[in-house]
Amino acid sequence: MNICVFGASSDRIDPAYFDAAQELGALIARGGHRLVFGAGREGLMGACARGVLQEGGRPLGIAPRFFDEPGVLLHDGCELLFTETVAERKSRMEEAADAFIVLPGGIGTYEEFFEALTLKQLGRHQKPMALLNTCGYFDSLDALLRVTAERGFMSAQVLGLYAMCDTPQAALDHVTRPVNAPAAPRPLSEYSR
Repeated sequence: MNICVFGASSDRIDPAYFDAAQELGALIARGGHRLVFGAGREGLMGACARGVLQEGGRPLGIAPRFFDEPGVLLHDGCELLFTETVAERKSRMEEAADAFIVLPGGIGTYEEFFEALTLKQLGRHQKPMALLNTCGYFDSLDALLRVTAERGFMSAQVLGLYAMCDTPQAALDHVTRPVNAPAAPRPLSEYSR
């Protein structure tokens, strides 16, 4: 299975986030899965990829060519696929993925999560999605989405399209669990609220 992981590129965060990201990478590789990621050398992306590499896996990094500057991308042990734009990068990551795990991150990570979630809501994919809620990072995001549904700005069914997971193992278990055939896309009229 190709597991796409979105996450922070920042290094100015608590070490607990790096530990969880690296553990997730190791679990991905031990499970015989492949990491698809944004090719970043630093931050949680890099930590997750290093976890994969330490267990003998070979991650697929996808990045715009203009990111290929010294110290930005993780070259060693990774297969790299270059795109021309950030939008193309995201599209290629989504296409390559069989599942998504979202690590804590900033606005780029939020944007990646919301696009994948929106596409799932619209029936464009049925890929499992999990938020790795390290140190309660996504508690407020989950609360915001619940308020959004409670106030009628989106269907409450959207809340069932992703899982909140407290550990790397729980996130991996969620996205790799056997499921029945994907449900047919729901009509757009369900989302017109």
